[in-house]
Amino acid sequence: RLSYRIRRTMKIGIAGGIGSGKSYICRSLRQRGYEVYDCDAAAKRLIRTSPDIRRELTALIGPDTYDAETGALNKAAVARFLLASESNAKAIDAIVHPAVFRDFQESGLDWLESAIMFESGINQLMDVVIAVVAPKEVRIQRVMDRDHISREEVLEWMSRQYPQREVIQRANFVLVNDGKANIEHQLNKIIEQCNKQF
Repeated sequence: RLSYRIRRTMKIGIAGGIGSGKSYICRSLRQRGYEVYDCDAAAKRLIRTSPDIRRELTALIGPDTYDAETGALNKAAVARFLLASESNAKAIDAIVHPAVFRDFQESGLDWLESAIMFESGINQLMDVVIAVVAPKEVRIQRVMDRDHISREEVLEWMSRQYPQREVIQRANFVLVNDGKANIEHQLNKIIEQCNKQF
């Protein structure tokens, strides 16, 4: 009987755009005993706590990047800078992404979740990438329900990420999370394939 556990150490990435259902998959993995590194949560933590990132972001954006009294990140100032141009967004990424990469490598974890797996380049640290996918309308509705934002706002977020078809093309495996497909069965098959192929 297969235990549906990865038999050897390998780095496995969970990719997928907004509303694809990555968080649901990661909860399922945690129930199996796998700890999953959350890139988004790590980036927020590092921006808040890393003296190096604080210094570099302040030099890039200006003295109002962090609140002088509380030390908290001034999200409005960062958002204004980030949305002003694509080069500004890339400059922030060039500070934050390498710090997240290092933090993941130091974490000792094997599973990683990222909404910008290929855009950030962190896929280069992975042995295997699983694309979590769902129909566009399902994704839109999920995000509208979760974040209480308009359809237009969801579409704007989607437009800033790789198209789902491109994530599928670049991944090793595809996991359908449309609310109907059997997640556990798909995960079992993927883990079985990992044990055979890698």
